[in-house]
Amino acid sequence: MAAGFWSIAQAHGSKRVSASSETVGYATGLLTWVLAGGVFVAAKSAVDEMPSWTLCFWRLLIATMFLLPLVRHHFPDMAAFLRAHGLKALVIGALGLGITQGMMFTAMETTSAVNAGIIFSTAPIITLVMAHFFLDESLGPWQVVGSVVAFFGIVVIAVQGSLAVLLGLDLGSGDLIVVAAAVVFSSYCILLKRAKFTLERLPLLVILLAGGALSTLPFFLYELWNGEHSNLGWNGYLALAYAAIPGGALMYLLYNWSIDILGASRAQGLLYSQMIFTAILAWLILGEAIEWYHFVGAGLIIVGVICVTFLKPKQAPQPVH
Repeated sequence: MAAGFWSIAQAHGSKRVSASSETVGYATGLLTWVLAGGVFVAAKSAVDEMPSWTLCFWRLLIATMFLLPLVRHHFPDMAAFLRAHGLKALVIGALGLGITQGMMFTAMETTSAVNAGIIFSTAPIITLVMAHFFLDESLGPWQVVGSVVAFFGIVVIAVQGSLAVLLGLDLGSGDLIVVAAAVVFSSYCILLKRAKFTLERLPLLVILLAGGALSTLPFFLYELWNGEHSNLGWNGYLALAYAAIPGGALMYLLYNWSIDILGASRAQGLLYSQMIFTAILAWLILGEAIEWYHFVGAGLIIVGVICVTFLKPKQAPQPVH
């Protein structure tokens, strides 16, 4: 889940810094989303051993500790930033990187990794719709059409292509939690964009990750107090190790690199490959079936994404003063 960097790149704009060939940039970007898809699979594989908020807390804390030495030269800037915007940044990080991920891992208890990966991929669409209402950004007719089409894609997956399930409102709780997590994450993106933080991407990410870890600490302590770690074994530890290091710290570094090479817009455009990689990894590792309604729902979501992302209304020219 490199969602945190996706929103940070959005907030920082689309400045392109050429650091290597485009081929390397695209390969790095795609590897980012392979690793991100693996986080869904790791969380699902350990659902019987590793409590969801425990996984979330330690993933964020370990990723923060791994990234902290890499931003040591930015410590003075980070200290000044925290004095000026610390509470706001920590709250925003708590919402987007703490609560969102905790909800996603909780959803894994009652839904598949395939469903979670596909449904959560609608977060950028939800963000664009929310930006229209809260940031007064343009939302043209194609954005409306795309949002509706993507919504139907979610419905097809949530009801497993069954009209009887839809009419009986017998929706899976896990799928609904994923939708709620996408809305929470979109709120985080809006707040981050409105905040207009000027700190560089990687130091800002470390601060946001710390905010996420702090926000999930009470939930972890509750699970600890409630005795929810009685089944914890090697599978749970391996899932955490993957989610925190290859699927956490390394994933964020690779995404940062891909933005430097490709620019924010093109690097973000690879985001939607995550749903494909998640489905393939879940099929290969967990044996989760990829049903016809996954293809239909994913297809509708992709059409919605194309409408929303690539058919944006033209911005009105700004008056010259």
